[in-house]
Amino acid sequence: DVSCKDAWQALKTKPDAVLIDVRTQVEWQLIGKPDLSSLDKAPVFLQWITMQGRNPAFLDELQAELEKRSVSKDAPLYFMCQSGGRSKMAAMELTAKGYTACHNLNEGFEGALDEHKHRNSVNGWKFARLPWTQA
Repeated sequence: DVSCKDAWQALKTKPDAVLIDVRTQVEWQLIGKPDLSSLDKAPVFLQWITMQGRNPAFLDELQAELEKRSVSKDAPLYFMCQSGGRSKMAAMELTAKGYTACHNLNEGFEGALDEHKHRNSVNGWKFARLPWTQA
């Protein structure tokens, strides 16, 4: 597990580092997406869970996208979801496929719930004021 700020620093300083956002399409549209354009990079957006449940093609689709981008199996990969649960499972599964540097953003895009059960006020990508867009 790594913090969002540590992941940002790695994405900034390691040319082969990749951010993989495993949230749903609805989350990307309504809550926002990380923006890596200032780093001349683009995240991989691939749903871990779809409206039908767990995406059975996730690993095949992700491996195809990484191959398309010429990402090696030892490149640093940073997995993100809402608060760190789905991304941890995705990182573990890709590690089992032979990728050696998979990391989970333990705070996620929105972070943990605060005492009022609201997100974006304790930790997370948005709370850390890292670049993001609303589309």
